[in-house]
Amino acid sequence: MKTKKIWANFGVLNLERTTQFYKQLGFSPNGASEQLTSFFFGENNFIIHFFLKEVLEPNIKGSIIDAKEGNEIIFTLSADSKEEVDSWATAVQDAGGTLVSQPEAFGAGYYGFVFADPDGHKFNVFYM
Repeated sequence: MKTKKIWANFGVLNLERTTQFYKQLGFSPNGASEQLTSFFFGENNFIIHFFLKEVLEPNIKGSIIDAKEGNEIIFTLSADSKEEVDSWATAVQDAGGTLVSQPEAFGAGYYGFVFADPDGHKFNVFYM
């Protein structure tokens, strides 16, 4: 079986809040409707759709976890320097996100932090 493309779908509670958060971080919009808001991530334009939770749950025939209580997946966003990591941390907080961990060095040559968007979806920002 060959797949042409892969993208992610997350459940959210408020499309306007989600749209404003990711726009403020500088991600490029990929369209929106009454049911979702969508953004491009990274140089290869990976797509993440943020569906209203009540729209996504019936389509997957199950419940969406509360991302503030658990992790469904953590995407890593690469940075070009420690300074860029630190800049991301400030931008995330300014946009209304939560720093799960402060920027820090770990391992040999690794530097980064984890943040959560307003619905609790977690991302690493990472430099190595």
